[in-house]
Amino acid sequence: MPIPERLNPTFASARPQVSGFMEEARNRLIVALDVPDADSATRLVAQLDNTCCWFKVGLELFVAAGPSVIAPLVASGHSVFLDLKLHDIPNTVAAAVRSASALGVRMITLHAAGGPAMLAAARAALEGVANPPQLLAVTVLTSMDQDQATAIGLPRSPAEQVELLAGMGLAAGIHGFVCSPLEVARLRALTGPDGVLVIPGIRPAGAAVGDQKRIATPAEALRQGASFLVVGRPITQAPDPAQAAQAILTEMAEALESLVP
Repeated sequence: MPIPERLNPTFASARPQVSGFMEEARNRLIVALDVPDADSATRLVAQLDNTCCWFKVGLELFVAAGPSVIAPLVASGHSVFLDLKLHDIPNTVAAAVRSASALGVRMITLHAAGGPAMLAAARAALEGVANPPQLLAVTVLTSMDQDQATAIGLPRSPAEQVELLAGMGLAAGIHGFVCSPLEVARLRALTGPDGVLVIPGIRPAGAAVGDQKRIATPAEALRQGASFLVVGRPITQAPDPAQAAQAILTEMAEALESLVP
């Protein structure tokens, strides 16, 4: 699915015909900077600088390095996905969203399980903000399978819970969601073409699964309607991260080309 123009990296040039699908793939791949400190992040970004343009800053890096880790990424023209999964009372989340938007990030996550009032407060916090970041409501973590869902008392399957939370998010004015690859098609049908679906749990064929439970290959997720793919360990723990990223981009570009009638 096409991604909103405001989420495209600001430094991206017009797409030439020959390399259009590869450029589209670059605009849809987010590399997770799940590393323990700012120096590690800097080294990894340098390795991927000519290959990738989106980077995710999550809890591990943000807690270790603080908001200052984002400034050099933004200054160098990269797009930043701030994945803190905010989940608190509405007023607190609204204030955190306002603070995060001032950092220049392009997307911010918050837990849909925080409820409709919290989601609505987060949305309202960005009213009047120039070039606001895309809010993404996290539905059900990709580490959660049926056993994990049952353990925390959910009466529904993970897929059913994802759909319920996404419907609640849409009603609260949120049009971006994080879900596993297994629920992409259902959410795409729910959100229509304008929904922004960011999908973790992406594993190239043959890659280690790790702690993820609901996964798919890059091509499978794109064919189901994903807007963005988040990839961490298959790239960041590879002997050659740039080479690993390029292989994923090639798979994505081929999948995008196959979707064109």
